[in-house]
Amino acid sequence: MRSRNPDQYVPPSSSSGDWRTISRMFPYLWPQDSAALRLRVVISVLMLVAGKLVTVSVPWFYKQAVDALSLRPEAGVALAVPFGLLIAYGAARLGQQAFTEFQDLVFSRVVERAVRTLGLKTFRHLHRLSLRFHLDRQTGGLSRVIERGTRGMELLLRLVLFRAGTSALELLFVCSILWSLFDWRFAAVTAGTIGGYALFTMMVTEWRLGFRRVMNQTDAEASTKAIDSLLNYETVKYFGNERHEADRYDTALQGYEQAALRSKASLVFLNLGQGAIIAVGLVLIMAMAAVEVQGGGMTVGDFVMVNGYLIQLAAPLGFLGVVYREIKQAVTDMQAMFALLDQVPEVADRGDALPLAVSGGAVRFEGVGFHYAPERPILTDISFEIPAGTRTAIVGASGAGKSTLTRLLFRFYDVTAGRILIDGQDIRGVTQDSLRAAIGVVPQDTVLFNDTIAYNIAYGRPGSSRDDVEQAARLAALHDFVMALPQGYDTVVGERGLKLSGGEKQRVAIARTLLKAPPLLILDEATSALDTRTEQGIQGALAQVARNRTTLVIAHRLSTVVDADSILVLDQGRIAERGTHTDLLAAGGLYAAMWQRQHTDTPDGEDGSQHSLVAGAAVP
Repeated sequence: MRSRNPDQYVPPSSSSGDWRTISRMFPYLWPQDSAALRLRVVISVLMLVAGKLVTVSVPWFYKQAVDALSLRPEAGVALAVPFGLLIAYGAARLGQQAFTEFQDLVFSRVVERAVRTLGLKTFRHLHRLSLRFHLDRQTGGLSRVIERGTRGMELLLRLVLFRAGTSALELLFVCSILWSLFDWRFAAVTAGTIGGYALFTMMVTEWRLGFRRVMNQTDAEASTKAIDSLLNYETVKYFGNERHEADRYDTALQGYEQAALRSKASLVFLNLGQGAIIAVGLVLIMAMAAVEVQGGGMTVGDFVMVNGYLIQLAAPLGFLGVVYREIKQAVTDMQAMFALLDQVPEVADRGDALPLAVSGGAVRFEGVGFHYAPERPILTDISFEIPAGTRTAIVGASGAGKSTLTRLLFRFYDVTAGRILIDGQDIRGVTQDSLRAAIGVVPQDTVLFNDTIAYNIAYGRPGSSRDDVEQAARLAALHDFVMALPQGYDTVVGERGLKLSGGEKQRVAIARTLLKAPPLLILDEATSALDTRTEQGIQGALAQVARNRTTLVIAHRLSTVVDADSILVLDQGRIAERGTHTDLLAAGGLYAAMWQRQHTDTPDGEDGSQHSLVAGAAVP
């Protein structure tokens, strides 16, 4: 029997690990919250057994018809008898297919619901995992793990229960029939053929796993490089590195090609070995039957029936090789997905966490410290307060820890020392959903979904009406630009917003933050990547967002925060200075030096004539 070439494997595990993985699948097969789906499982199993009983009756009807036709005329057998048996034979074959098709139809809903449930659970879990986890992983690789895992579950449900299971059941029925009708030798040869085939298949398949692992690794490498290159399309074009990217991709494809050729050669060996085992079994059992016919112990119909059973067994025997390989593939794919589900979120809600109750929106950092690794502290003893409705700016050199403060406030990470409070509530004691619902952010690098402008604005509050979306766009000074586009708000922005300029993307970010209407606001270097004219054009929109909100501003250009109620200067993870713009200039410290450098290094009007990011007032 010829085995088809299955997909690549991921690294295999022990047999005990395989069974643990399969056992984790059963709750999805027998859902406690759906009696209708459990009933479908029961009906499917009953139809499976009934179908196999009909299947093993097919050669018996054929035998009876042959014996009836081989009798001499004087035996007085009416012509209608063999024809009736042939009709019964045809009906049994049709019934066999009918039971299989209806069983698959009934069980399909169970399979699809299980796949959907597991896929959704994994997707939600990935969003619960920490930012650290996602920074360490490649998005393309994660998507393939989910894709392969859900496909693996579907294969397991169909193959283990209704392919391998039915094949084993049919083999048991056939061996029982041969033993009861003839003698143990026929059953022993059949069982020996089956056992030899199965053992050979498993041994060779285990050997081939090494080739499959290499195929899987090189396939994943090629896919990741392709996705990474296409996501960085502009960078590739900037440096003219199309040939370089193609060479990197081709290197991975060459590795896959070599592994695939070795896998194909081993597949040929497997196919030939399987065919030889089946051929030997067929010759042995047919020779035994021929001897019995010559000795009068069996009829011609018996000989035909034995042949029919062996041919009927050939199909499931041939499928066993594919089933084994597919099961190994599916189990290892599911292990990779279950490994994701087993990842413990670094930041999790406490069991007694309550929703955040925002009364005014006052934010307080008390002795906050944070590190990614103990030997590399990022923040040390950070203490400050942002009174409700006021604006506090954080400035400092790159790497001083400014953006880390915003990530801690969002609880992308938990502090390693001290605490952060909002209206007196430690943010570690409130639910993450309620915390993030209360905070809006306009980031430095706005990333948009490859969808319409309306969708990207409405992302601030999903389900918003078109009128609300357009009002937010007007407040962000974006509406006129959108209406000038041929498709208006239905314009698709492209991958990561590629079709929009930096200023246009920032306005979309401002609009969706306005639509969210949070009591707390973070402006994380929201204009540092923009040119002077574009930045000046969106200052009013930013001031509109910040109005009457507790605002934390992370800034590089000092001229954008001169009207902040308080300015903190971070230096090497510590607060080096604090005060108003005027006070800090008068102190002649780090802030004053930074101000002087920016005005000295920047042409007139480039920085000194900027408008305040948070108030829109001219810089003195």
